[in-house]
Amino acid sequence: MVKLEDAVVARLSSHSTTFEILVDPELAMAVKSGQSDDIRGVLALDKVFKDAKKGDKAADEMVQKVFGTTDVLKVAEEILRRGEIQVTTEQRRQMREQRLRQVIALISKRAINPQTGTPHPPARIESAMETARVHVDEFKSAEEQLPSIIKALRPLVPLKFEIRRIAVKIPAAYTGKAQRVVKSFATVKQEQWLNDGSWAAVVEVPAGIQAEFFDKLNELTSGEAQTKVL
Repeated sequence: MVKLEDAVVARLSSHSTTFEILVDPELAMAVKSGQSDDIRGVLALDKVFKDAKKGDKAADEMVQKVFGTTDVLKVAEEILRRGEIQVTTEQRRQMREQRLRQVIALISKRAINPQTGTPHPPARIESAMETARVHVDEFKSAEEQLPSIIKALRPLVPLKFEIRRIAVKIPAAYTGKAQRVVKSFATVKQEQWLNDGSWAAVVEVPAGIQAEFFDKLNELTSGEAQTKVL
């Protein structure tokens, strides 16, 4: 649990009543944006308040009426999903900066410059976002904001989102580590174990990280991995 002194209030108003919980701001936002489901780790106290600052606990009868349960974790999840999270100006700035970095990383990994066939450097993407005056919402996930941001960037930066289909074969001596790396970079569409103990698969990788994917595989297998773009 988060320390009480570091917690902020998450609040939901319903049936003319306010329900509050004390939460870690960053973890709470991760739950709200769908990036985490660790409700217990978010809470500073296992209590639902009507006024957290005064320490006034919400009546169980009212909690049951509004949420259909008095289970603190279930009530807290509903408050986090539907309510507001009170963060300081500095916390909000830090969250917005973190979300910006996530957006830039997604674009850099998934998109290429169709003129060169290579990814755009993150600095170029960030510069284009500044020029286009793109607003990043710290309360929405990077994935959720991507379509509108891409639309704003297209007049400034040539972007092409392309998925590469790649055949991979990993020698038996390296299958453990290399297989985990493949699955962290790519979506495995087909896979099979061969008679010699090697692992073969057909995977899909965003074009922007193809080179990084190949480099990592070669590093882990001492250059013995076999890959072919289909």
